[in-house]
Amino acid sequence: MNFVNQNIKPLNTKINEMGNLEISGCDLVELAKKYSTPLYVMDKITLEQMATDYKEAFSSYKNTRMMYASKALMTSTVASIFYKLGFGFDVVSLGEMYILKNAGIDFSHATFNGNNKGREELVYALENNIARVSVDNFYELELLNEIALQKGKIQKILLRITPGIECHTHEYIQTGQLDSKFGFDLHMIDEAVTLIKEKYKNLDLRGLHAHIGSQIFETQVFEDEIEVLLKEIKRIKDKFNIELDEINIGGGLGITYIKSDTPPDVYKIADIIINAIKKYANLYELNEPVLYIEPGRSLVATAGVTLYTIGSSKDIQGIRKYISVDGGMADNPRPSMYNAEYFAEIANKKDDYKPETVTVAGKFCESGDILIKDIELNSPKAGDILCVYDTGAYCYSMSSNYNGVLKPAMVLINNGKSDIIVRRQTLEQLIQNDVIV
Repeated sequence: MNFVNQNIKPLNTKINEMGNLEISGCDLVELAKKYSTPLYVMDKITLEQMATDYKEAFSSYKNTRMMYASKALMTSTVASIFYKLGFGFDVVSLGEMYILKNAGIDFSHATFNGNNKGREELVYALENNIARVSVDNFYELELLNEIALQKGKIQKILLRITPGIECHTHEYIQTGQLDSKFGFDLHMIDEAVTLIKEKYKNLDLRGLHAHIGSQIFETQVFEDEIEVLLKEIKRIKDKFNIELDEINIGGGLGITYIKSDTPPDVYKIADIIINAIKKYANLYELNEPVLYIEPGRSLVATAGVTLYTIGSSKDIQGIRKYISVDGGMADNPRPSMYNAEYFAEIANKKDDYKPETVTVAGKFCESGDILIKDIELNSPKAGDILCVYDTGAYCYSMSSNYNGVLKPAMVLINNGKSDIIVRRQTLEQLIQNDVIV
């Protein structure tokens, strides 16, 4: 049995009687006609199932707080869906907090993370009663205490630490190794705790936060992380007579982008995490802490696909055939940034399969604008609709206006119905902040 994060395609993906790809009762070719391309498509059923899997997997540990890592994909509708399913939110910017507020979500369900939070962001967070701030460095400790004092508040915080754990993923999405911009190194913790205890009286230290990376397939690294966190909590208890009662272990569970990917399922990860907490809490004679976990990619990636229209092609005999689509690195920069791999299919002509190996290129003025290298597609031709899978995470949120291209629309599909949840950008919106002097 495959769980959602182990599938390449959204749930209920099939070929319909028209010979077209269909997801949750929606014909992808018809969606492309109705809304134009490029088009982000999010399947509500797949979103909800993955969220349900997380909740059920960790249900035996009653002190679990599920916090959606908003940076993966943040829209008001997506936030609302997860909030109704009992999730809180890990936010990393003023903009993400503003989207939460627009969705009517109370900040008591949110934590604020990031390595260089600005004064305006911290003021906004405190004015809206953010539940926790995960403090990343000494500069932020001083700034946050100053703002909390001005506001007459005692702000609950976690210290984000660098656990010194490296996982085998791309270096750009590793966050737990010693050479990282994030967090207090272990040798800095005592100084931070001393400052909070003796000087920064408007900060209430509740626990420790660590994050070891993203797109993780390993399992031992999660136990290693929990061991580091609880060992530090024990050491702080013995030295400062403070027993912290919260740990945030981040997220990072991988998903299946291509057939060779083999991520563990969320139930396996939950068993490892829960057993590790019980093991090390017992070993270090600690109370079992409140567990914050921050899934992002694994919640939304599989639910999303991007539809493109194929245009020009170039066949270099004996080397490679390129097909070009009407999007690329501006709506999905991940292949250009760190060689991310994707699987795709032609959404039409599924009944007559004639395989051809091609490289899918974007339309942008960069040689590196390649979405997928050497993939087998069904005789791709101009006008065909290409469906790229697993684009729910880090595509819309990283999108840009490079080459002056407009950002795509996004639709939510559910049981044969489609609704716009992000409108396609207009030319007027492209230049609305452009000033002639």
